[in-house]
Amino acid sequence: MWLLFALLATFSWAFADLFYKKGAEPTDKASHIKTVIMVGLVMGVHAFVYMTVKQIHFSPVRLITYFPVSFMYILSMTIGYAGLRYIELSISSPVQNSSGMITAILVFVFFDHTLKLFETGGVIIITAGIVALAVLEKKASLRTVVLSEDEKKKYQRSFTSLMLPVLYCVVDGLGTFADAVYLDELSIITEDDALLAYEFTFFLCAVVSFVYLKSKKVEFKLRREKNKGTAAVFETVGQFFYVFAMAQNAMIVAPLIASYSVFSVVLSRIFLKEKLSRGQYAAVTAVITGIALLAVSEAL
Repeated sequence: MWLLFALLATFSWAFADLFYKKGAEPTDKASHIKTVIMVGLVMGVHAFVYMTVKQIHFSPVRLITYFPVSFMYILSMTIGYAGLRYIELSISSPVQNSSGMITAILVFVFFDHTLKLFETGGVIIITAGIVALAVLEKKASLRTVVLSEDEKKKYQRSFTSLMLPVLYCVVDGLGTFADAVYLDELSIITEDDALLAYEFTFFLCAVVSFVYLKSKKVEFKLRREKNKGTAAVFETVGQFFYVFAMAQNAMIVAPLIASYSVFSVVLSRIFLKEKLSRGQYAAVTAVITGIALLAVSEAL
């Protein structure tokens, strides 16, 4: 079942990326904070409903136990939200989600793991596809003709804007590695407790962020944040399936789910009216091939 859960998380996060980008407002310096509020709100509601329906006894101590993982995830996501104000989704998403390979390498180095032939091939192909897509997008951006002032503001390529996806990649990779340790390698915490701890922590961050905006007299109205709210729903659905996938096969799931950036690129082309080059289609095909190899590996 880990493959099904991983694919559901992958597609959910691809759609979340699309709506994150649509909701990112280059002129609003608090846009990323508002996104944190929306995601935290939806996750908090989901955590409460999930805990009630499944009649789970959740100890607040778990918030502390799982805090290192929650902190790195929430920090990386906030960095990602900020980055979307400056750079295209089709560039930031592949770079950010190369973090899956960082996680796989860390798990391989620190724990006793062996990979099947198809698993090795799948991980390599997926990672190569993601990296190739990022390189192609960077080259395309350098060939861009004269932009309008609004486009320059939206897609400025300063050192900071390019470093944000890279920083996300590093922090998220470390967070996913810690998650693998907690859920798969050492089984420090159960899947349900991990899910609830993360979502309740995100909710607390949303409360703090809301208070911060109010203290700064920054306007925040729910009815104006439809894109951020939609992204938050997809994010929460993805998180639900991700936790259970990671608990079963963390070393393979991490780079597999990182492939959602490829689907994010496809969605950005469809809904943001951009086009894919032949090289980009080849990269997308490579990632899909890698996913197929992982599927075959699970069946063997």
